[in-house]
Amino acid sequence: MTQGLELRDVSVSYQAQRGAPAIDVLRGVDLRVPKGTTTALLGASGSGKSTLLRAVAGLEPLRDGRVLFDGEDLAGVPVHKRGFGLLFQDGQLFAHLNVARNIEYGLRSSRMPRADRAARVAELLDLVGLPGFADRPVATLSGGQRQRVALARSLAPSPRLLLLDEPLSALDADLRARLAGDLRDILTRTGTTALFVTHDRSEADAVADTVVAMSGL
Repeated sequence: MTQGLELRDVSVSYQAQRGAPAIDVLRGVDLRVPKGTTTALLGASGSGKSTLLRAVAGLEPLRDGRVLFDGEDLAGVPVHKRGFGLLFQDGQLFAHLNVARNIEYGLRSSRMPRADRAARVAELLDLVGLPGFADRPVATLSGGQRQRVALARSLAPSPRLLLLDEPLSALDADLRARLAGDLRDILTRTGTTALFVTHDRSEADAVADTVVAMSGL
């Protein structure tokens, strides 16, 4: 049984309008991400890296191929049942909730007791370098702090795979470089299996164990 993520001959097509011929965006992609490691998908805009990430998440249908995790074929498994975490460029935090309630959002549906949720939030805030921030309003946070909170939220349910789509690209260069190193440390310490999309080679090298270059069709 294959451990971790495996893509076999994955192809994704788009149809610009009904009746028009389908256009391949990805064709015959093979990829393995061993459990507990991080692989970066590196490429320019339009290379298909974000489309591949979305296909793994179940947000894009496959034209051909298979997506497997720990040997299980995920065909037909909906997004919310794959056990994957998602982190995007803007973090997508809930502005009306404070830091703690953002982080515990995915835990509330699991019926975890309140005291356990609070302990998990405190643990994650320490992990991402924001101890004592639980009661802070999201609006008071800097861009880097928001992404740390978003990372904590994505890690809260202990996802079996974390999908990160350019999570640092909206930050300035100095902060991006610092957070890339912190992100690598956090993923390593938690033993998280991750697929990381970026257009920045130095960022890919800083975060990932393996870098896969995508050039598009």
